[in-house]
Amino acid sequence: MILYGKLMKGNMLLKDSKAIGKGRDKSFHKQMEDAFLQLCKSLDIPVPIWLKKNTREISQYRKTYFDKEQFIEETVFDRFVLEIEV
Repeated sequence: MILYGKLMKGNMLLKDSKAIGKGRDKSFHKQMEDAFLQLCKSLDIPVPIWLKKNTREISQYRKTYFDKEQFIEETVFDRFVLEIEV
């Protein structure tokens, strides 16, 4: 599994990165969690608050986004877009 992350300010891409979920013996949830944390670390952002809408969007579209309000700390970007490739 590969997770792609993009930091957006308006329509402008500020930074992007990807993380690979490893470990065939791990569950899909655990691979996703590990890759998500790795992605946040590589983008140098705090881990956002994961809402039910994020779970629903990931399961339906393999894509979701996090608004500024989902981060406890102040951010310089408007949204964090997360895409998954299985």
